[in-house]
Amino acid sequence: MRDWVLFISVWLWTSVAMGVDQGRPNIVLIVADDLGYGDLGCYGSEVNRTPNIDRLAARGLLFTDFHSNGSMCTPTRAAMLTGLYQNRFGRKFESAISGQFNRDHGLPLEAVTIAEVLQAQGYATGMFGKWHLGYIPPWLPPNQGFDEFRGLGAGDGDHHTHIDRWGREDWWNGDEVEMEGGYTADLLTKHSVDFLERHRDEPFFLYIPHLAIHFPWQGPDDPPHREKGKDYNEDKWGIIKQPKNVAPHVQAMVENLDDSVGRIIAALERLNLDENTLVIFTSDNGGYINYGKDFKNISSNGVLRGQKTMIYEGGHRVPMIFHWPGKIEAGETDATSMSIDLFPTFASITGTPVPELKQDGTDVSGLLFSGATLPSRMLFWREGEDWAVRNGPWKLDGNRRGAELYNLDDDLSETNELSTKYPKRVKEMTAAWEKWAADVDASAKSYVE
Repeated sequence: MRDWVLFISVWLWTSVAMGVDQGRPNIVLIVADDLGYGDLGCYGSEVNRTPNIDRLAARGLLFTDFHSNGSMCTPTRAAMLTGLYQNRFGRKFESAISGQFNRDHGLPLEAVTIAEVLQAQGYATGMFGKWHLGYIPPWLPPNQGFDEFRGLGAGDGDHHTHIDRWGREDWWNGDEVEMEGGYTADLLTKHSVDFLERHRDEPFFLYIPHLAIHFPWQGPDDPPHREKGKDYNEDKWGIIKQPKNVAPHVQAMVENLDDSVGRIIAALERLNLDENTLVIFTSDNGGYINYGKDFKNISSNGVLRGQKTMIYEGGHRVPMIFHWPGKIEAGETDATSMSIDLFPTFASITGTPVPELKQDGTDVSGLLFSGATLPSRMLFWREGEDWAVRNGPWKLDGNRRGAELYNLDDDLSETNELSTKYPKRVKEMTAAWEKWAADVDASAKSYVE
C-alpha cells in the first residue's frame, strides 16, 4: 500500500475520532464528450435547447476562459483526474489511446487520482460513463479509486448496443463486462441517481463522464448501428443520411444530455443534498465542426478557430460551470483555468490531505467562494508535433513549421498573427515551452512503457 494511502487513512481515523467528519461536501463532476464552446444556450447557441444546463449556469459561476488539457478525449481525462499534465505519463497520453494498439495498458496504476484520495478519506466514489484511460482490467476505474463503475472503457461505443468500434461488447460493471439495454446517457443517469440515493447519508464523489456527443452521432430516436463481431473503424459515425448536415443528430444528443443534467440536479434537490454538493459541468475538449471530406455541420465552437484535435482555441476552450447554492455566487468570470485545476480544488474544498503529491494544477476555490484573483502562470499544451503556450492574453501556437502568436483579448478567433511584430515575446514563450517540455518528458521516464 502506498505511503500516502496510509497517511490519509490515519488522518481520517483521527479526524472521525475527533468529530470533524461531519458535513463534508459532496462533489458531482459531469463531463460531456466533444461538446463545443458554442453548443449550449448559456454559451450562445440558438439551435440547441439546454434549459437545465442554462439554469445551472444562471445559478452558478460560468467560466468564459476555461480550457481542457487536451483537444482529444484521453489527455484531458488523465490530467483532470490526476492534477498533472498528461504528458508526464508519456507521449501516448497526448492523444486518444487506441483499443487496437494500446489495449494492454492504460493510465499507470502508480498515478494517484482524486478518486483515490477521496476514497481514502471515506468518500463513496462512483463513476458512470466513459473511461478511455484503459480498455480492460487492471486499467479500469475500480483500480483507480472508484468503488462503483458502470459504463464503457473505450473511446466510443454505439449509444444503443454498447458495441465498440472493433465490434466488442463494452459495457462494464466493475471489472466485468455486463451488457445492459438502453440509451447510454439514460443508463448513466439512472445509475447516477441510484448512487445518490444509496449514498445520501455519507460524503460522495460522483463522476459522470458522458459519451454524448461523441460519434456515433445517435440521438435517442436514431437507430442502433453496431453489431457484435463487426469492425467499424471505417464506419464509426453512425447512420447519417445527410452527412453534410450532422447537426440534427447532435442536437438530439445535446438536448438529451441536458435532460440528464436536469435529472441529476432534481435528484440532489429531492434528496436535500443540493446545498452541500458542488456540481461541475464541463467538456473534455472542443467540438467537431467537420470530419474528413464527408461530415459537415456537426457541432459549434462559436467564434473560436479550429475544432477537436487542434491546438487552436476551438480545440480546447470549453464550457465550465461551477454550481453550489449558498456557497458560490452566481455570475461569470474570465479567469483563465484548466482541467488540471480540478484535483487541487476538490482536495481543498473537501479538506483532503495530499502529502508529497506533485501537482501542476492550481486551487481555484478562492475564486469560486470570494472572487479572489488566480495567481499568474503559464499554461501548456502538446499533442504530437502541435503545441501551445498561454501567458495572460498572449498565446503561441506552434508546430514543426513554426509558431503563431495571438493576443486573445483582441483576437479571440486567432486571425491576426503577430509573431513578426513581437519576436522577443515569441522567443521568451518558446523558451518557456521548451523548459516545460523537458520537465514533463523527464517525468515520463519514471513510467514503464
